[in-house]
Amino acid sequence: MKDLSDIMRQAQEMQARLAEAQERMDKLTADGAAGGGLVTVRLKGKGELDSLKIDPSLLAPGEAEILEDLLKAAHADARRKLDDAMADAMRQATGGMSGMMPGFKLPF
Repeated sequence: MKDLSDIMRQAQEMQARLAEAQERMDKLTADGAAGGGLVTVRLKGKGELDSLKIDPSLLAPGEAEILEDLLKAAHADARRKLDDAMADAMRQATGGMSGMMPGFKLPF
């Protein structure tokens, strides 16, 4: 039964690493920008908007559509960076094991 106890020990170690990775991912932030930095956003680990900065030049009348487009672009930029950082954290925690089973995605 040594093999079973080794498997259980490895599973517990993996569970601990995943919990640590989740904690690190919750603390991650990513900045996104659009319009050459006229609009910037910061997202936290779970994707919630942490901060938003808009250059005052975009607040002029008739600029609403441009501002809306730049907000969406900055958010998408930050979301992509956050997703990349979270994937890296998960790869580090699992030692690349999450790619072993097609369609299997961590965390659950």
